[in-house]
Amino acid sequence: MSILEQVSESEATGEIAAIYGEDADSLGYVAAHTKVLALHPPAYRAWEGLISAIAGSMDPRRYELVTLAAALGIGSRHCRLAHGRKALPYIGEEELTAIARDYRTAGLSSPEVAMMVFAEKMSTASASMTDADALALRAEGFTDPEIVEIALAAAARNYLSRALQALGADVDVPPGLSATLTSALLDPLP
Repeated sequence: MSILEQVSESEATGEIAAIYGEDADSLGYVAAHTKVLALHPPAYRAWEGLISAIAGSMDPRRYELVTLAAALGIGSRHCRLAHGRKALPYIGEEELTAIARDYRTAGLSSPEVAMMVFAEKMSTASASMTDADALALRAEGFTDPEIVEIALAAAARNYLSRALQALGADVDVPPGLSATLTSALLDPLP
C-alpha cells in the first residue's frame, strides 16, 4: 500500500480530475497506479505521450507480448495484470493463459518468443546484453526499426513498473480477468 496521500476521486480537480476521468472512461474505474502517478500531472502526460509514440507504431499483439515479458522480468504485478487485460482483444484467453504461464512453451512463433526473451533479459540483466541479443531478433526477421520498438517498449515498461514498485502503488486486479488468467499472470512472479 502506498504511503503517498492521493487525491480522492471526489476531491480531484483540474488536470488530476481529467486524468481520473480518462481512466474511468477507458477502464470503468480509476486505477490505483493512476492515483499515484497523477500526483505529477506533467510527468503522467509525458508518460502517455511516450507510450503512445512507442505503441502507436507497433502491432498491438507484439506490444502486449513485449510488455508482458518485460513485466515478468521486473516482477511487476501491476503491469502483468493491467496488460493481461489489455492483451485480451489481441490474444484469446486460453492462449494468453499459456503465454503467462511460460511463453517459451505456449506455441508462439519463433519471432514472438525471441522478442519476449529479449524483453525479459532487458528487464533482468540489461548490462549483460550484447550485439548478439539484437542480432537474434534480426535473425528472426525483425527490421532495425522494429528492434528499436521492442527495446523501447521493454524499457518503457521498466520505467513505469519500477516507479510503481518504488512508490508502493496498490495492485489492482482489473475486472474482466478470470481467476485462471489472474493466477497464470501472477504465479511466475517472485
